[in-house]
Order: sequence, then structure tokens, then C-alpha cells
Amino acid sequence: MRIAIEAESIGRVEAELLPERAPRTVEAIGRALPLEGIARRWGEEVYFEIPVEAEAENPVELVEMGDIGYWPPGKAMCIFFGPTPASRHPGEIRPASPVNPVGRVLGDPKVFAAVRDGERISVKRAETA
Repeated sequence: MRIAIEAESIGRVEAELLPERAPRTVEAIGRALPLEGIARRWGEEVYFEIPVEAEAENPVELVEMGDIGYWPPGKAMCIFFGPTPASRHPGEIRPASPVNPVGRVLGDPKVFAAVRDGERISVKRAETA
């Protein structure tokens, strides 16, 4: 399922939810769309709380640039575009704790570097965006 992530600082960025990686979590996110939150920055990660509750599902400790994860402890969607304070080696992207892998940014994920802490961010189906 294609989604559009929007914020004033970045405009519209398309991404794809990948149900094969965490099907129950992706289904819960899909049912919750459209959603909106307040962006927070943690290193080269943008995350925001969403109205979805999901348990750990195929959790991963390391992600790649452009990955989108769901972080169960914070009920948050996380967009990774580079190292975080938890990263231990150059080029490693490590969430604060394991995330459910739910999607990928289409295009250059580095655009998320422009997102400001406290900025409003929204996610909706790309077809209706």
C-alpha cells in the first residue's frame, strides 16, 4: 500500500507499507489512516506517536536508510534516514529498541533531515492524498 507522508518542511514524500514484513502491524496502520502526529527527532530518525497498538512482530534491531518501523513501546512510526544515538558503528542505523519493519520511503530518505522537532506530520493513503 502506498502512503504519503506530509509535513511543512518536506512537502509530500511517498512511501510504501510492506505487509510481508509485519502483516498485523501494517494492517493496523492501514486501518488507522489517515493519521497525524507531532514529529520528534532522534539523531537521523523522525518518529511520532500514532493511534495504533501493536505487539512486537518480526522485530529488528538494525534498519536501513529509508526504512519505516513501528516502535511498540512508544506507539510510534519511525522513519530512519541515518545513524541514531544508539548506532555503534559508522553507517549503522539502530533504533532505540527493536521496531516492527513496516515500510520503505520511496525516493531519497535524506529529505527527512529537514523535519523539525515539534512539527506536525501526517500520513495518508497516497491514492487519496
